[in-house]
Amino acid sequence: MRVRAFANSLSGRNAFYGALLLLPPLLWLGTVYLGSLFALLMQSFYAIDEFTAKVVPKLTLATYRQLVSQPANVDIITRTLLMAVAVTIASAIVAFPVANYMARHAGPRMKAFFYVGVMLPMWTSYLVKVYSWRLILAKQGIASWFLASVGLDGALDRLLGVPVVGGPSLASSYLGMFIVFVYMWLPFMILPLAAALERVPASLLQASADLGASPRQTFRHVIVPLALPGLAAGSIFTFALTLGDYIIPSVVGAPGYFIGMMVYQQQGTAGNMPLAAAFSIVPIVLIALYLSLAKRLGAFDAL
Repeated sequence: MRVRAFANSLSGRNAFYGALLLLPPLLWLGTVYLGSLFALLMQSFYAIDEFTAKVVPKLTLATYRQLVSQPANVDIITRTLLMAVAVTIASAIVAFPVANYMARHAGPRMKAFFYVGVMLPMWTSYLVKVYSWRLILAKQGIASWFLASVGLDGALDRLLGVPVVGGPSLASSYLGMFIVFVYMWLPFMILPLAAALERVPASLLQASADLGASPRQTFRHVIVPLALPGLAAGSIFTFALTLGDYIIPSVVGAPGYFIGMMVYQQQGTAGNMPLAAAFSIVPIVLIALYLSLAKRLGAFDAL
């Protein structure tokens, strides 16, 4: 009787059941994720004693001053930010026609084939893909052999001779790193874009054509604004993943540290946890600024 009375007292309390179901994941999120972020933030306000090389647990801005005042640290942040922006733009340019074909032109079988093809690389080991690309882009690799076979080896040599993007080979250049980044994060751009483009009503495209708009005008004024939520979601993935990655810059690319590499080195080899934490805060701040800008531009209005 008591159990039945207790059950009757809970009947109709959907809010209570919802709160009860959400309590475990919220506790996990608050303890593990937000707790670790708070600990990381606190570490960034500490500093390293120059004589003992030990962390001094006193609140100070010395580590942040070191982060923004030393030219080497500023170069690392700038290099990472420029690479993240370039990868995001290139991923959007490559993903848009693929996602548009998947969403609006492909039949059921072809659409399934495209979805499997987009997601198939994500089923492969991350390290295997990175080291495979290092072999592909090596001086005597498949990419160099193919370009030489079609007579473009001279163009490749001139491109690798450019100081900013070049190097001894594609595997040892920022251009090669850029190619690997785009390959790695392209599925994270295609899938949200395809989902957003599938929600564009065909009647809007027909109405645009009936009103005399050209295909280019329809694409610019109808398709792109309605696809902005998917573009914003995909760009968040590509931008954030490029900012924090340390494996690809360590395996492929020209010498030069990125934010992820500095975090790994400072908390590991150097033992400078405050500086590693300060570098870790940089992607969080950049992502927050990007989300704020995207919201002001109305990228999330259609979500």
